[in-house]
Amino acid sequence: MTHPPSGERRSPGPAKHRPPLPVRDGLNPTRIVLPHDPDVVVRFPYALDYLLDRFRDDSDRLLEKVALGEVVTGHGEPLTPTTPYEPRGFLYLYRDPPAHEDRIPFEPEVLHRDEDLLVVDKPHFLATMPRGRWVRETALVRLRVTLDLPELSPAHRLDRGTAGVLVLTVRPEVRGAYQEAFARREVRKVYEAVAPLPPSDGRLALGEPVTLRSRIVKRRGVTRAEEVPGEPNAESLITLSAVDETRGLGLYRLEPHTGKTHQLRLHMASLGLPILHDPFWPELRATDPDDFDRPLQLLSRSLELTDPLSGLPRRFESRRVLSEWGPSTPPDVPDAQVPGAT
Repeated sequence: MTHPPSGERRSPGPAKHRPPLPVRDGLNPTRIVLPHDPDVVVRFPYALDYLLDRFRDDSDRLLEKVALGEVVTGHGEPLTPTTPYEPRGFLYLYRDPPAHEDRIPFEPEVLHRDEDLLVVDKPHFLATMPRGRWVRETALVRLRVTLDLPELSPAHRLDRGTAGVLVLTVRPEVRGAYQEAFARREVRKVYEAVAPLPPSDGRLALGEPVTLRSRIVKRRGVTRAEEVPGEPNAESLITLSAVDETRGLGLYRLEPHTGKTHQLRLHMASLGLPILHDPFWPELRATDPDDFDRPLQLLSRSLELTDPLSGLPRRFESRRVLSEWGPSTPPDVPDAQVPGAT
């Protein structure tokens, strides 16, 4: 891959299609694609009829939104009772967020901000973006509102339970360039985790990296990912970087070379070293989302990339610490010492 001369900005390319409704209260409008199945097309000559059938439990609220002009077509025209059904056409509307969300009492800390990027230190328990029960109580929505950045968008994602470096784009015009850098695995990520010490006769020894490869599948409707037989599609480099013999714990440096769901957590569990306070491994267990005393001991410590627009190297590092370990040695030093040792 070639890059422009140092300091010279590459054109981000054309902006992608923007929804005809703006971000409101930090939330994107929902896009609905009208099916092109012949049976559906025959049943619904008008687009509103289809919506009322699809959201029949909320039909009164839907009609209110239509009356207010808050449901529009892909062409930006307000939906009316006589708007024709357009197979493969788009409709946009604002979905109502949950009436109540429990407050997550932790805030993302800004590490870097410029005209293109916002880099934050995401806390444990705060989801990256709206999903499931979490809508307003997410890093994306909070940051859009508090920093007045309505076009903010994640360049990648961290699990709700994982803390650390999170990169977001500020302008839609540059979003694709950074998201593609992550998709092409051109970003070097280093994580830290606290987990039990490996057996003395195991694969892991202090300061000696081990590469783990497997095939990971995440099935729709199933809470956690799983390893299955077949061609590996996930690779992680795992290093035991420090030990605490008294508590039988180790600090691990984790470098994912792929980005499968739950990859690091699953790879550590497959070694018999589940990350401390992981509710998914070794056994799936119910957790209280309001119990903040046992955060998953996994931290996105640092992230490095060659900027796809300027060609300059960029590096961002978390200031957070894992509560079960304490301040750590910088991640590029593999032979860290036990906390408190000299």
